[in-house]
Amino acid sequence: MSAQSDQLVLDLAHRPALGAEDFLISQSNRAAADIIDRWPDWPQASVLVVAPPRAGKTHLANVWRLKSNAARLEARALRERDVAAASAATAVLVEDLQTGVGDERALFHLLNLVREHKLSMLLTSRVPAGELDVALPDLRSRLRALPVATIAPPDEALLKAVLVKHFLDRQLAVEPHVIGYIALHMERSMEAAATIVAEIDRAAMASHRKVTRTLAAQILGRQATG
Repeated sequence: MSAQSDQLVLDLAHRPALGAEDFLISQSNRAAADIIDRWPDWPQASVLVVAPPRAGKTHLANVWRLKSNAARLEARALRERDVAAASAATAVLVEDLQTGVGDERALFHLLNLVREHKLSMLLTSRVPAGELDVALPDLRSRLRALPVATIAPPDEALLKAVLVKHFLDRQLAVEPHVIGYIALHMERSMEAAATIVAEIDRAAMASHRKVTRTLAAQILGRQATG
């Protein structure tokens, strides 16, 4: 790979995601990554991460889960029995508050338990706490008071770095101008980056061609009309 392609990756912080793929950092996700780095030195026992779909929220939550050895719960499946089980853990991950909370009193009790027992809890949502459909006033107030770290949709620098990494994982050296073209015209999400690289790789192998701007344009056009 050219020196310019190397620079696309090296310009961003690069760290192992503790068993998952590398988590690349740019301005769009730095605040959320910093809060994970700061654990267990958090301003409160519980922290909320808010991110739009496919911006890397689940990935980052998994980094923290593995780092903290947290018990994982889905908000919509949460029940009172989960509160008792969580008391045996050192940390708790509650994912996807935007899908609804199975038992709102259970989540309220869990927030209290985490604080009283000096545990840690990371909660994730696609929308801010104020936009969640929560009926229980005490829970609504508590969620709105949590420290929040926001992940924005990936910026151009992050998309380029993620594209380079996915191509390297497939042992493909791609010129910077091709990376730039793909990043400019693709959907701005981590999932889309993995998908477009996979489709370009398949097309390149099938046609015995290098990965060029022309090939990338063909695949992007196919996605747009598919």
